[in-house]
Amino acid sequence: NGSSITQFLLLAFADTRELQLLTFWLFLGIYLAALLGNGLIITAVACDHRLHTPMYFFLLNLSVLDLGSISTTLPKAMANSLWDNRAISYPGCAAQLFFFLFLITAECSLLTVMAYDRYVAICKPLHYGTLLGSRACAHMAAAAWGSGFLNALLHTANTFSLPLCRGNALAQFFCEIPQILKLSCSDSDLREVGLLVVTACLALGCFVFIVVSYVQIMMAVLRIPSEQGRHKAFSTCLPHLAVVSLYVSTGIFAHLKPPSISSPVLNLVVSFLYSVVPPAVNPLIYSMRNQELKDAL
Repeated sequence: NGSSITQFLLLAFADTRELQLLTFWLFLGIYLAALLGNGLIITAVACDHRLHTPMYFFLLNLSVLDLGSISTTLPKAMANSLWDNRAISYPGCAAQLFFFLFLITAECSLLTVMAYDRYVAICKPLHYGTLLGSRACAHMAAAAWGSGFLNALLHTANTFSLPLCRGNALAQFFCEIPQILKLSCSDSDLREVGLLVVTACLALGCFVFIVVSYVQIMMAVLRIPSEQGRHKAFSTCLPHLAVVSLYVSTGIFAHLKPPSISSPVLNLVVSFLYSVVPPAVNPLIYSMRNQELKDAL
């Protein structure tokens, strides 16, 4: 049963010692870039009173989530590459799975809230202060974090309640539900379907809300008479749209790619893309065209 397994073996990125050290330095560079980028955004928003607006409040939350999610997976992968070790303890695996799910689900919910923020700012600017007051923003951010916590709690408890008897080797560089379910000795088909339905409903709900928000935004932008006004309105949405596209495209490809093209190496690369790349790139996307953020920094 699950209690007889004291540790799991994660998939290594490289076999030779030279490649393992190269992987470590690559991961360290990406991690430091993510820490620096997200840390600067958090500091700028927290310290500059000009950025104490709903949009930047949600951006601060996004940066905290990005820091958390990349810190859940990458430091362990770095340590394993540096020390030529693949092991992660059973409680460590459960904690890693819980926190990654918590943060990634909260990020999905927060991106939905940020789409609503842009919708109100462009489609209902006169009601912006009323609909997105400080209390409303705090409630929406809390709801995003709360949805992540409940989703992670449900999935982690469900996954680790299964008896495991098919070894302890995971075909992934961090603890992920599909890989743990493959080790289950019970018929986990119903559990897998249940997990898929809950996750798909949450993700689809967020995606539909974001798409509908942007359809409304596009219609409102096109009604603006001046070209400069249209450009200014749409430029405030571009970073959020880019972050959502990156988040959705990497997530969809990771979990819905055809089994015919699936392989351990491809799975490793794709999971790296959706778990590590967005948190490292998001600060760059948000600060590249944002003059207010540049001035604050």
